[in-house]
Amino acid sequence: MNKTTRRGFLAGVSGAALLGAGAWAWRSSADASPANKEAFEITKTPAEWKAQLTKQQYYVLRDHGTERSYSSPLDKEKRAGIYHCAGCDLALYSSEAKFDSGTGWPSFYEPLPNAIGTSEDSSFFMTRTEVHCRRCGGHLGHVFDDGPPPTGLRYCMNGVAMTFAPGETAEDAKAS
Repeated sequence: MNKTTRRGFLAGVSGAALLGAGAWAWRSSADASPANKEAFEITKTPAEWKAQLTKQQYYVLRDHGTERSYSSPLDKEKRAGIYHCAGCDLALYSSEAKFDSGTGWPSFYEPLPNAIGTSEDSSFFMTRTEVHCRRCGGHLGHVFDDGPPPTGLRYCMNGVAMTFAPGETAEDAKAS
């Protein structure tokens, strides 16, 4: 091998090793998430979740993935109602707390009482606060401190991780 080819080969191998290490670190951080270690009211095997959820829902809720911004119809949803976990149907957010963050994901300034849990997410070389369903542990998105009053928080959720019940109120959700 001449020097130029050898250098290109070594650069390619090094790049592939770095990509592999990054993917392993990302996957390991998702697996090590406190949400994956907690005991939840609703637990299922991966096969049971896969049978219940779409491929995209499984990717987000169970593998801690993120849907493409501006891909969810729930981002543009304007009707009154309640947003539920797509994994276990727990009521999570009221449309009264929804706002247009301009990020391309449904955003809320507060969850319904006793709806979510949070944990530290150290994937992608940064630390964020992950939001998960308190009942099934499904990954919903992240919370940031750049939201509107009254809380100053922005719960940036994956639309595919939720379903929407138009016309439902928080009181209706409590009763079910």
